[in-house]
Amino acid sequence: MEAHERVTIMGLGLFGGGLGAAEYFARKGCTVTISDLKTEEELRPSLEKLAPYPIRVHLGEHKDSDFTDTDLVVVNPAVPRTSSYLELARSHGVMLTTEITLFFELCPAPIIGVTGSNGKTTTTSMIGRMLDGDSRAVHVGGNIGGSLLPDVDNISPDDVVVLELSSFQLEWLGDAGISPTVAVVTNINPNHLDRHGTMENYIAAKKHIVAYQKPGCTAVLNGDDKELRRWRKHIRAGCHWSSAVGEPPNGSFVRDGTIFVRHGDAETEVAPVSALPLKGAHNLQNALCAAAACSAVGAGPQAMAKGLIEFQGIEHRLEFVCERGGVRYYNDSKATTPEAAMAALDSFDSPVILIAGGYDKGVSYETVARKIYQRTRSAILIGDTADTIARHIDEHSGNAFAWMRAGSLEEAVAQANSIAVPGDVVLLSPACASYDMFANYEERGNMFKELVGGAVPARV
Repeated sequence: MEAHERVTIMGLGLFGGGLGAAEYFARKGCTVTISDLKTEEELRPSLEKLAPYPIRVHLGEHKDSDFTDTDLVVVNPAVPRTSSYLELARSHGVMLTTEITLFFELCPAPIIGVTGSNGKTTTTSMIGRMLDGDSRAVHVGGNIGGSLLPDVDNISPDDVVVLELSSFQLEWLGDAGISPTVAVVTNINPNHLDRHGTMENYIAAKKHIVAYQKPGCTAVLNGDDKELRRWRKHIRAGCHWSSAVGEPPNGSFVRDGTIFVRHGDAETEVAPVSALPLKGAHNLQNALCAAAACSAVGAGPQAMAKGLIEFQGIEHRLEFVCERGGVRYYNDSKATTPEAAMAALDSFDSPVILIAGGYDKGVSYETVARKIYQRTRSAILIGDTADTIARHIDEHSGNAFAWMRAGSLEEAVAQANSIAVPGDVVLLSPACASYDMFANYEERGNMFKELVGGAVPARV
């Protein structure tokens, strides 16, 4: 963008995308305006980071002029695509884009894009760790954390970029006709139906990750996922499958307890499954997707094995917090879907006291309620979905399962502590988003860790 151009950032947020775009354009000498419905107090962490730049900030409301008297609007992907302000900008000939779209357009390096209903954060982090021990510089970002846009000028064509991509981000990438060099899809389950309306719309958004790949690109799909097997006819690029139960002609698989990757006739041994520190069938699937993706960009087997074996997981994802009085506490606040919570429950052999519930994304909670009845000793339900989950538990158990209701996370932890005995696991795995009670899943997870006496990172 030229220095004289005007840019509006619609939705600064706290997750890095709006912040990265504002910083990028301010450095380029553009006139930057931030428009956000949140208050100054809510956005303080992001605003403080932008203090060195001459940026106009309009908070608490959107002004029409910010969308008409500008040359570009950078939209937070969480903004509803039906927003009247987006239509206002379009009617005045203003170009719309997103931070992630801009990054794709400017990035000179190959991009590994990772999406899925569950496991995308873990898989993205695994790939980054595996490539970190290889010969090229690796940059990890996207939906997983901070924006890479301010640093795009420092990325070399010889580097490799790994991005976690949400369905919201993929909708906008689809508008621009962009897909990553290597597209990884971990699984497809109902999610974000409050935004997308139908499962068909949600799947269509996810398909953008492969829809615009060119010859020479690679799609890495979980071959054990029923929905993803249907995607084969939509793949224009090379297709590598990951599987824990079969041996695909190209991709990753398990044989005799060891992970292998295969390209045609060439097979490479990566690592024993028993050496992986993250347990559970879902984490094996994540590791298989990561191995296939790293192999697709030429990573060596030693670097892949070292990365997988040393990867200890990510904060808020089946994170061991502490043990008190023989009771182990795990923070799985990142489990914002029923499928993620069910995978967490299947990872434990010990009796589980589950804390679940939260914001309703419009998905079904019947299956996770059955899993709660089958796999937990007790469940403490919180948030908007508590009554719905409880009703399904009663249906499956014939009212024989003693669930409890809590009005807050503090109350839920207190109830869990009152019934826990040595050998139990107290697990926060909500199966829901956090927006009814918290700003995000990180805030929810950090509060849980504080309440159970675990270490919490300093807030900056």
